[in-house]
Amino acid sequence: MLLPLPVFPAIARLAPNPIPATPMSYYPICLDITDRHCIVIGGGRVAARKAQGLLAHGARVTVISPQLDGELAPLAEAGRLAWRARPYRKGDLADAFLVIAATDDPAVQERIHAEAEAGNILLNVADVPKWCNFILPAAVRRGDFSLAVSTGGKSPALAKQLREELETQFGEEYATLLVVLGALRPLVLAQGRPHSDNKLVFARLLHPDMPSWLRANRWDKLIGHFRSVLGDEVSLDCLTAIQAQCTPPSAGSVPHE
Repeated sequence: MLLPLPVFPAIARLAPNPIPATPMSYYPICLDITDRHCIVIGGGRVAARKAQGLLAHGARVTVISPQLDGELAPLAEAGRLAWRARPYRKGDLADAFLVIAATDDPAVQERIHAEAEAGNILLNVADVPKWCNFILPAAVRRGDFSLAVSTGGKSPALAKQLREELETQFGEEYATLLVVLGALRPLVLAQGRPHSDNKLVFARLLHPDMPSWLRANRWDKLIGHFRSVLGDEVSLDCLTAIQAQCTPPSAGSVPHE
């Protein structure tokens, strides 16, 4: 049942006119954290998820917590992350590039924030936007292909819903497509054309049916399209080598019908 609008006086005052757009507080950015020291404070399930994400992107991870979750303990035992088996204390962030605090203690959150601010350190406090100087979007990743959704911390549930919708729309074929286009890029640039001409070539290389061709393993169509754009600039042998790089041994190109 819909509630009458007067139940929400602040919304009612805005109702006659559209809600004005406001600038986003957060600047969208992608970070290279390879071999960067990243600290996770907390040892529970949220901390485990954050630590695993950092490790997956090449970070050097330290977890600070008296105890570790069942998913974190094996990582520490295997030497994949460092573990300081105690609560957070001032000075722990001294050499950190990025910090994620996964603790529900407000006093500890505030102390971590104060140290991060003093040291110009990137900080995310899970589910507490007021202490964050960066937030983590809901992301869909397919190899090097990434889509991110952020609501500026206003509705993580909406961001999650949109991410789940995107996951159904963008499958692993986009990871393969990016590998193919990435392999073609240096070959096109090697032809020595002006930048403006290269932009046109790269735009022509794209085709709306590429994802469906890859889902159906129709490399004949993909290669035929590239040949129509590039002509003899890139040899057929080179294109089939790119195909071999992206195709599992058990899969072959579907014959043209």
